[in-house]
Amino acid sequence: MIIDTHCHAGQNWFLPIESLEFEMNRAGVDAAVLIQHGGTYNNDYLFAEAAKRGARFKVVVLVDPTDPDPLGTLEQLAEQGAAGVRIAPDGTFSALTDVTDIWRRAGKLGLVVSSIGDAERFSSDNFKKIIDDCPETQIVIEHLAGIGITDPPYTAYESALECAKRPNTTIKVPGLGEITRRPPILLPDFRFDNIPPFFEMAYDAFGANRMMWGSDYPPSAGREGYTNTLEGVRKHTAFANGDDIDWVLGRTAARVWGF
Repeated sequence: MIIDTHCHAGQNWFLPIESLEFEMNRAGVDAAVLIQHGGTYNNDYLFAEAAKRGARFKVVVLVDPTDPDPLGTLEQLAEQGAAGVRIAPDGTFSALTDVTDIWRRAGKLGLVVSSIGDAERFSSDNFKKIIDDCPETQIVIEHLAGIGITDPPYTAYESALECAKRPNTTIKVPGLGEITRRPPILLPDFRFDNIPPFFEMAYDAFGANRMMWGSDYPPSAGREGYTNTLEGVRKHTAFANGDDIDWVLGRTAARVWGF
């Protein structure tokens, strides 16, 4: 089973879910996690479209940081069928004195926290303390800790990968286009040159059974294309041993997200 753990669909921004389904079907992807895109706090579209498609999609919601009762809203969203909530490492909620409350409540509700940020924020002591204070909460670090296209040294990324010492963390692995500069000439065969060692570094920290592929569609369509995000991970030498690639492409996601 192949599971895409990071994709977007919407009515106002990005593309409708039918576009995502087309790409998934063409690439042989069985299921996906719909991640609410930033600035959208009405999650009705994702719930409605996921409900039409059986068990193929899980929904990760956003809660408005100005919500007067974010914990109550989170409970309502869990009752609607949310599988997770998206919170930044340094995210704040005006109604909460201690932001850790919403991370902790997510765990009690059985919700996964999908966390968006960059390597500096994931490497912070404050974020690591949140993880330590919420051992019941499954926390998924998005976009390979937000490393992006970065030149060495990789100090912040190395520090962010220390989150792997906490057993309630996993990390999402994007397509190569998110971490590697596009070649100046696009040859007939898909290929990136000078790929940085970010997959290997994450593998050494987390292991394959705590890593999961996420396409970041549709933004990834402008980088390398949906299928190439999958193939760039599937063919990467970091996951060539044993059943490592099976974990990265599906088994880890199935365990964490409950597919």
